[in-house]
Amino acid sequence: MHLRDQRAFMPEKHSITEETFDQLAVGSGGIAGMDVLRNADRSRRLLLMLGLVDRAKTDVRLTGPLAGSETAWDLLVKAQEADSRALERVLAHPYTGSWACYTTRLIEQDLAGECPLWVHYGYLHTLAATAAIHARLDFTIRVPVWDGTVVLPTLGAALLAEDRGFTTAEVRGEAGAFTILGERSRVTPGQPAWSPVRTFRFDVGGHVLELRVDDLDPYRDLYHPIPPARLTESESANWRNVLGEAWGLIVAHLPEYAEVMPVGLMSIVPEPAVPFRLPSASTDDAFGSAVITTPGEPATLAAALVHEFQHVRLGALLQLVRLHDDDHTERLYAPWREDPRPLGGLVHGVYAFFGVSAFWRAFSKARPDDLVAAFEFAHWRSQSWRTLEAIRDEPALTDAGRRFLGELAAVLGPWQEEPTRSEATHWTKTLEADHEAGWRLRHLRPAPQIVAGLARAWQEGLPCPPSAPERKLDTVSDGDWPNARADLVRIRLSENGKTRLSQLWSLVPGALEADRLLVDGRVGEARTAYAAKLAVDPDHAPALIGLALSLADEPVGRTVLAAPELVRAVHRMLRETGDAPTVEELAAWMGRGMP
Repeated sequence: MHLRDQRAFMPEKHSITEETFDQLAVGSGGIAGMDVLRNADRSRRLLLMLGLVDRAKTDVRLTGPLAGSETAWDLLVKAQEADSRALERVLAHPYTGSWACYTTRLIEQDLAGECPLWVHYGYLHTLAATAAIHARLDFTIRVPVWDGTVVLPTLGAALLAEDRGFTTAEVRGEAGAFTILGERSRVTPGQPAWSPVRTFRFDVGGHVLELRVDDLDPYRDLYHPIPPARLTESESANWRNVLGEAWGLIVAHLPEYAEVMPVGLMSIVPEPAVPFRLPSASTDDAFGSAVITTPGEPATLAAALVHEFQHVRLGALLQLVRLHDDDHTERLYAPWREDPRPLGGLVHGVYAFFGVSAFWRAFSKARPDDLVAAFEFAHWRSQSWRTLEAIRDEPALTDAGRRFLGELAAVLGPWQEEPTRSEATHWTKTLEADHEAGWRLRHLRPAPQIVAGLARAWQEGLPCPPSAPERKLDTVSDGDWPNARADLVRIRLSENGKTRLSQLWSLVPGALEADRLLVDGRVGEARTAYAAKLAVDPDHAPALIGLALSLADEPVGRTVLAAPELVRAVHRMLRETGDAPTVEELAAWMGRGMP
């Protein structure tokens, strides 16, 4: 049978004007542009939900011990009829999207999830309960329990005194109040067993941002459901304080982003801190959400918020416009990743780091004495531009994709000529060479016959023969790459950087003492230290590239940076067949045969 009022839920068709498309390409478009994206994503979620409801009519696995999907759907309909805002709150919840996509994939691909299928499907019932609570309805509905925990999206989580594993509990609502009842326990809001979702509200100059810091929802992760991981009160206070400061910086320096970000960023998933970095991520499935590690510094967090907002914006745009063919081949170099990436990953990255560049550009102009800000602008504008230029002629781009990148280029290109601090420019170029050479070393494989011919020529005392540029890409990394020098550079450029570098360098994961010497400007000592490391471990990738950086102005360094994979492959073969020269000796010889 058809579910009641299902046609009223059917999403509308969506399109985007050329003007709005062009505006969104360069990070503008205002609230109207964001509404186009948000409405399109809302329709996608509704389509996915309708598909899941329809499947449950013929597949009893989906609901298991829960009531049929009609019960949950009817409660959503009643919530909409009582207060349409109640339904919109659960539809706009980012993890409604990630749940619908994840569960649909499980069913269509016949995959095993983290929980029994009915537990995943039962998130629909928790959404219905939540919408009914927001609408102040009187209702009763059973919902899934995972290891004693019931999560009501946007509201919070109840920890019942029940057995571990998967079971059900009853949610009873009355005029906005509610109780969760298990077999042996019951929880109401206000009790210690109830953990509300924390929502922070920031108002800076009339720009209001409301963010949930969601450490409870099972579908908040990027890839699969996870249990709650509650922040402590002090951790929550730190998030509130740094988020507030970061929002103030965005309002002050990127007001056009501050206007629209509240529409496209509603929830933060907190992750444990990473030393000297602030990794962040998002998924197209969860419009409005970003996963961010615990922040320490407001400006870095502000840049991360802009970065993830750009990903959210582009992810929604891609539902309306196809920018490139559906090619998932991991084949391209991205200067912000350690692995080869598909074209779509680079388009996303360029757009996200365009936003990051815009933030640091404005921030560094307002604080001309801030060397870190100058470096971040110089670094990210260059990385974004180099990548954009590398992919603009990709055959897999659609006409819309070329137009999108063209609009971006019209803004990003002139930024490359804007003056910045010489030290920032120096370290930008150094880290570009560092990262690209490290990537080549680990992911490019020279043709075996070329390597064998070079090794034979060395052994016979011949001049280095010309080598054809035959390389094969391998997505499996040949060695580790901590990228520690980038962390050390940021420390060195910060206030009291020289002192901080001497105090903190050993705490940077993967950092060598040679790296500290290089970043501290003691290039000769760094060269000696890198050579000593390679004498013990000739395959140490960061040491090999570090040696080249310490010799960047000499032919040996230029040879290694231009073809590190070839230098290492020949050196390996020579080590296998007898006494090998030092890397410096081999690179000096090879440099005379390379174009």
